Amino acid sequence: MRDYLKFYIDGTWVDPTAPKTLDVENPATESVAGRISLGSAADVDAAVKAARRAFAKWSQSSRAERLDLLQGIQTEYTKRHDELAAAITEEMGAPASLAGGFQVGLGAMHLATAIDILKEFVFEERKGPTLFVKEPVGVVGMITPWNWPLNQIACKVFPALATGCTMLLKPSEIAPFSAQIFSEIMHTAGVPAGVYNMINGDGPGVGNAISGHPDIDMVSFTGSTRAGVEIAKNAAASVKRVTQELGGKSANIVLDDAAFAENVGKGTGSMFGNSGQTCTAPSRMLVPHKRMAEAVAVAKGVAEGTTVGEPNGNFAIGPVVSKAQFEKIQGLIQKGIDEGATLVAGGTGRPEGLDKGYYVKPTVFANVTNDMTIAREEIFGPVLSILGYDSVDDAVEIANDTDYGLAGYVAGADHDACLNVAKRIRAGWLGVNDGFDMNAAFGGYKKSGNGREWGEHGFAEYLEVKSIIG
Repeated sequence: MRDYLKFYIDGTWVDPTAPKTLDVENPATESVAGRISLGSAADVDAAVKAARRAFAKWSQSSRAERLDLLQGIQTEYTKRHDELAAAITEEMGAPASLAGGFQVGLGAMHLATAIDILKEFVFEERKGPTLFVKEPVGVVGMITPWNWPLNQIACKVFPALATGCTMLLKPSEIAPFSAQIFSEIMHTAGVPAGVYNMINGDGPGVGNAISGHPDIDMVSFTGSTRAGVEIAKNAAASVKRVTQELGGKSANIVLDDAAFAENVGKGTGSMFGNSGQTCTAPSRMLVPHKRMAEAVAVAKGVAEGTTVGEPNGNFAIGPVVSKAQFEKIQGLIQKGIDEGATLVAGGTGRPEGLDKGYYVKPTVFANVTNDMTIAREEIFGPVLSILGYDSVDDAVEIANDTDYGLAGYVAGADHDACLNVAKRIRAGWLGVNDGFDMNAAFGGYKKSGNGREWGEHGFAEYLEVKSIIG
């Protein structure tokens, strides 16, 4: 039983202004795994004051000082790898292999990337009569989600530190355990008082206070489009910078070639990873109408071969994060059935033999049309929709017929053909044949948000540009 009842403000662990706790549930067992305190506007105000005081000095720190700090964090992060992994498994149900692999690993990779970029990053550049100076934006409020908890914290915190910003983090109250350990790492590594602050809480109590606080210069938010809209409205009065990574409904165009069956299999397996709780998940698979039957057979085999069970067991996927998420997914699966999509595998209810825990059957729908609910709404569960297309032009049109534009995928034997298709998709992050790069700019078009994270583009989000002329 974890009791994380203090907040990290101004370099110390402090009690909340007004004591109020929340039970944190283990989604695999439906039992209480720990408690956190819920913060308030008063706690946010205390943290912002600390961050504002610290900004005066940290914003003027040298490259060497920032590198020393990041490298110290790297040492402490490595020491606590196993604790971070266990926390993620307990708080959001990620299988131990995933938690100890990519979940914790992505945080480490963002840290290593920030260190490498900072070593050579150009903060001042003279062009003609003008000196362009890149300066830290100020105090940053960070609001992060539960599905990839360390990844989302790391891709905000480390670039902000590297660029000289100070910050206040509100991690998800659904999955707060890893953020607690992360904050302990920051403290042990010697982050100067007030540079990094962390308050647990919910959206109404802490999120709104962050987005509306007049002395926060920037809000970086990852989460739902609905919440992102409210944050932007709340931030408008103080004209602060708002960057958002929101929802997605990503298309995966599988081209008609010799690699078709292999790519359908890969795309299906990718959709089920992290129990489908990934904003970039390839949830709409587009295949030629004439090869629909072949795609169905392959996807069905992958779904039926995807094991589901206790996160510390030898299973491919664990539960989804909460009862609310489970019920939402169940409702959307039923909606797919009701609207006439062909249920190929899975369906409603828990997998056989699992009577407790928020486990969802790996589910595949075929013959989906792009006007169906399961093709329009982000399900955030292990549910794949397969849509047919007549031509590549038709596939591109279907891929772009969405409110979202976070990610997209193209798979095929001819790399150049894939690249040409990828250039036509209106999304911010395109994967061609399993391509991956920690330096790629990450962010979306349309209702998937604005701004970019990861790599050098992630640094730019935390900087103001000053022109000194003459």
